[in-house]
Amino acid sequence: MRFAQKTLKRALITSAVAPFVVAGAIVALDHWKKRTESRKAVFPHARPLTTTIGDSTTTVFSFGEDLYAEMIAAIHAAKTRIFIETYIWKGDEVGQTFKDALIEASARGVEVFVVYDGFANLVVPRRFFRFPEPIHVLEYPIFRPQVLLMDIKHTGRDHRKILVVDDEIGFVGGYNIGTLYATQWRDTHLKLTGPAVWELSSAFIDFWNLNLRGANPTIPSPGTEVWAPRLQAARNAPVRRVYPIRNLYLEAIRRSTHHVYLTQAYFIPDRELLAVIVAAARRGVDVRIVVPEASNHVLTDWLSRGLYSQLLRAGVSIWLYRNAMVHAKTATVDGQWTTIGTANIDRLSLTGNYEINMAIYDETLAAQMEDIFAVDLSNCRQLLLDDWERRSPVAKIGELILTPLSPLL
Repeated sequence: MRFAQKTLKRALITSAVAPFVVAGAIVALDHWKKRTESRKAVFPHARPLTTTIGDSTTTVFSFGEDLYAEMIAAIHAAKTRIFIETYIWKGDEVGQTFKDALIEASARGVEVFVVYDGFANLVVPRRFFRFPEPIHVLEYPIFRPQVLLMDIKHTGRDHRKILVVDDEIGFVGGYNIGTLYATQWRDTHLKLTGPAVWELSSAFIDFWNLNLRGANPTIPSPGTEVWAPRLQAARNAPVRRVYPIRNLYLEAIRRSTHHVYLTQAYFIPDRELLAVIVAAARRGVDVRIVVPEASNHVLTDWLSRGLYSQLLRAGVSIWLYRNAMVHAKTATVDGQWTTIGTANIDRLSLTGNYEINMAIYDETLAAQMEDIFAVDLSNCRQLLLDDWERRSPVAKIGELILTPLSPLL
């Protein structure tokens, strides 16, 4: 009896420890490979695409240099105030360009509000985020004491990327700020002008006031006389336990009758999302998913691969983006509905972090997103079920062992 108990105890300990041991080995090997196999990214990209939706104008950017030039131009032209919020802000040439532009705007009388995530920028020198007065700076804290009480609503990061200038021009999407992202990563960002910019201004103001501390002022939060139901922001707010972005995906995919095109940097859907995607493919919807062939987070790749067999057997087509990191978080459904934003399809984004995604009902913009998707497919290789089933037994065992880590990512 004692022998059986000891054996069971050892088995339980081994099963609990094994995923972390395997994860550590995979991360270490990936780090070594990237250090020895560094190469420049080369990938096709579309030009910025513009359309009008109601009284607002949208422009979709899929190349960092194009986006950054437009953002800097907007900051240089600012007259009253600027809101800027980002997850990662590198202290490199591009990062310094943004910082200098904000300081210059402040010097000519523009009120500037800055939000950045402390944890995401641990490797950036603290002095980089010192701005001259009167610029208002809010660092989303690296650590919050509530975590010690196992209050999970305080564990999320501020993963949003927003720029609003004069409440007239707004930007939102997957791009962080840094030289790497200007040319080496494939991402997607949306520019808004007109009444729909209120969606981004309101999102920034709510976050700022919710996390206010120190000498920073409260920002008044006005409503809007213009309702634009075809352009709306969904905002995850973990401290309030509000997670609408997950429902956006669930409802859009449930409604699909013709096609669903997803581009995701990190794709680890929960059971319900996975079931909805599989059900759509089985009823004949053309479901295509673009993911990185090798992302910057190797564990995410492995956890995502653990779902590939089920997806492929259901008829979902999986496309592996080559030669560059694809970091976009977008979808378009049936040529009518589009989302562009900051949330990945994984637990951290959909039920953990502060995120923001625009939900857009417009056929022209959906067609533009489909054109961008076609460009991306030209840089992908399709993963076929027969080839996938022939992967090595070691890979299959590794994917199985790592499965318990999915809720952590």
